[in-house]
Amino acid sequence: MKAIFKYNILAKLPDRLMPLEKLAYNLWFCWHHDIVNLFRRIDGDLWESSKQNPVYMLGAISQKRLEELAEDEGFLAQMDRVYERLERYLAVQPSIITEANDIDRLCIAYFSAEFGFAECLPIYSGGLGVLAGDYLKSASDLNLPAVGVGLFYHEGYFQQYLNTDGWQQEAYAENDVSTMPVHLMKDEKGQSIMVEVSIHGEAVKIRIWHLMVGRVPLYLLDTNVKENPPEHRYITSRLYGGDWDMRLRQEVVLGIGGVRALQALGIKPTVFHMNEGHSAFSALERIRILRNDHGLSFDAAREFVVATNTFTTHTPVPAGNDMFSPDLMHKYFEDYVHSLGIAFKVFLGFGRQEPMNEQEPFSMTVLALRLSAHANGVSRLHAGIARNMWQRIWPKNPVEDIPILPITNGIHIPSWISKDMAELFDRYLGPNWIEDPDSQKVWKRVEQIPNSELWRTHERRRERLVAFARRRLQAQLKSCGASSRELAAAEQVLNPEILTIGFGRRFVQYKRPTLLLEDEARLIKLLTHSERPIQIIMAGKAHPDDTPAKELIRSIIHFANREEVRHRFVFIQGYNITVARMMLQGCDLWLNTPRRLLEACGTSGMKAIPNGVLNLSTLDGWWEEGYDQGYGWAIGRGETYEDHNLQDEVESRDIFNLLEREIVPMFYDRSLDNLPYGWLEKMKAAMSYLCPIFNSHRMVQEYTDQFYISASRRDNDLSREEMKGAKDLAMWRQKIMTNWDQVLINQINVHDGTPVPVAGQLGIGADIFLNELDPLDVDVEIYFGPLSFKDEFTERDTVQMKAVDSDGNGNHHFEGEIPCSHTGKYGFTIRIMPSRRKMETPYNTGLVIWAHEQAIIP
Repeated sequence: MKAIFKYNILAKLPDRLMPLEKLAYNLWFCWHHDIVNLFRRIDGDLWESSKQNPVYMLGAISQKRLEELAEDEGFLAQMDRVYERLERYLAVQPSIITEANDIDRLCIAYFSAEFGFAECLPIYSGGLGVLAGDYLKSASDLNLPAVGVGLFYHEGYFQQYLNTDGWQQEAYAENDVSTMPVHLMKDEKGQSIMVEVSIHGEAVKIRIWHLMVGRVPLYLLDTNVKENPPEHRYITSRLYGGDWDMRLRQEVVLGIGGVRALQALGIKPTVFHMNEGHSAFSALERIRILRNDHGLSFDAAREFVVATNTFTTHTPVPAGNDMFSPDLMHKYFEDYVHSLGIAFKVFLGFGRQEPMNEQEPFSMTVLALRLSAHANGVSRLHAGIARNMWQRIWPKNPVEDIPILPITNGIHIPSWISKDMAELFDRYLGPNWIEDPDSQKVWKRVEQIPNSELWRTHERRRERLVAFARRRLQAQLKSCGASSRELAAAEQVLNPEILTIGFGRRFVQYKRPTLLLEDEARLIKLLTHSERPIQIIMAGKAHPDDTPAKELIRSIIHFANREEVRHRFVFIQGYNITVARMMLQGCDLWLNTPRRLLEACGTSGMKAIPNGVLNLSTLDGWWEEGYDQGYGWAIGRGETYEDHNLQDEVESRDIFNLLEREIVPMFYDRSLDNLPYGWLEKMKAAMSYLCPIFNSHRMVQEYTDQFYISASRRDNDLSREEMKGAKDLAMWRQKIMTNWDQVLINQINVHDGTPVPVAGQLGIGADIFLNELDPLDVDVEIYFGPLSFKDEFTERDTVQMKAVDSDGNGNHHFEGEIPCSHTGKYGFTIRIMPSRRKMETPYNTGLVIWAHEQAIIP
């Protein structure tokens, strides 16, 4: 039986408590302990049972309690203080435009399939969503003019629970939108603002939810509206749920629907940033709108979109790069492609590394790369891997020149640091550790923290973690019908005074969560050592369809249930932001064991650092550039193996050696005042050197400096005079394409003899036929660097050559000089590409001409 009318019942806030509503409806509370303390003061038990949801609390608290608070002068003073802080924060105007005073306007639209902020908003699954959440928080703190676009999932990602055999089960709880910090976007008549997308020729209506992340608005798209049939209402039901057909529908809603939502709201971004390929259809929709609204050709619209798009690829694992069969693309896009003004084969080519290969599936990552002037990997190591993965998109360029740059991920430190550690930093670092978290000078002050205070603070967090783990374990056992004896034993697990190792992340085979179980006897010896024992807390989810990963969880549970270790080895089910935060704030050592070259970045270890937790990790992702023996440990030395069984055996042995010979002795090596001075030295060094680098403020600033300012400048230039800039660029590109096959490097002269003296110059001349192109249409570059014994470049640099003469018939003479600053074996070649003065990047054309040896004139 269904109700014929729905309504909500809410407590009525006294006028004096109205600031609570604004505090509850801004996710600023996620990274401000004083707001959390304010809501805890209202009702601590309700705060925890509501999943730390202030909106739910305000609706569930009794009217009597609200009236009491309205008369509590101490509470009112605390509320007024935090409310005034929020108001001052929101009142600050963006300053980025004045700093980049050569652009008229800057606005970034950040698209992501998931956003992770807090447990009370479960629209995330793991690292990608948490990274997106941290991005928006830092964008807010930096006062960057940005908006977020995502999907509102009514059932979110699954809730994990384990059966008595340790096998993961999944449950989906429907999110009650009336108790969440979101508002429905409405027009001036009070009607819901709706946009539509077409799926199978049917109009699917989408409503828009709005929430504030500090200063930054986030818009979430929702198809669960009564006007839609059930199959379409379900599109935004579950994150990463369903088959490939459902995934494609979700990505149509996110990409195409997201652009239409921004248009309906009157928001005009100058930059579109696609966080992973899920939103890549947004580029196609922008092209369609430019054709319809401005009468542009497909080519002119594409030039504009490419110049103002940014794309971040997050994974070297194939499953992380969505690919759809040509048949499925026909099913969903045959009609839509007509509105783009191109043939369907051309459309499919945009999603293929080899456009003419009709067997190749349609890749969202390839589509995003082809339609973005700016692209990046999420660590230095990952950017190199991504260049190799996607090299076929640019077949004429060496892998080193593939235009995927490294911008390493970072974490929003205030969101992940414990209240205890934050108060310690306030005393000794000053407020700038929050306002300027990428300042080396600020973090150097960590050295001023007395060892005794730092250690006492860290020990308090370990005690709280142990208490938290015991409560969670008891709840797990109760749900499985455990005996009173088992429940009583759960109260005694773990010890708040011994070395605690944490492992928490998405469970998948390449992350190797069972690496420690390679030698169970050795592990048991460490866990049960009479004088220097260790204990381990693990948590993590496997995707519902990933049976091998579920087997890993079950094997861990079976080991943890062994009588001799169950008091020292705990698996916490229901991994989420709250569990992760407690573990990262209370462990001593954070363990990370991915198979090298498969972890794009991995930010959990970054979150450990400001909490004084040290890292033990393979040299993959961020740790490959962050590791130093002064503040952590590395598993292996960066080797890769063809034999994975051998690799697991070798690296498992390496972990045990490090634990037995270095880590455990250092932790328990205490002075007369019972302080582990060697361990504290590493804690301080890690905070001092790593916090100012691996934070999301630095990451967002790098995006701004390297991508956003340039893309916004192009938006301003190309949109002038009713898009004349875009039209001119398309005509110029056509001119380049028409003449390119005729361009030829005829002759190269080396002016100076060799060898060249150090600090000298090597002069180079080149005769080049450009047909009807002008020298300003091309970049002629000397491409040079040191050589290997195979005469291959080990490093490379470029010098622009200048046109100095022409015969009027398309033949031009160029000159340039190579600086010779170091001794050794060097070489050069010459490269011609379309001019960077005209395009945001010449790589998107796929055009490049290299000199051949026969052109050299001795």
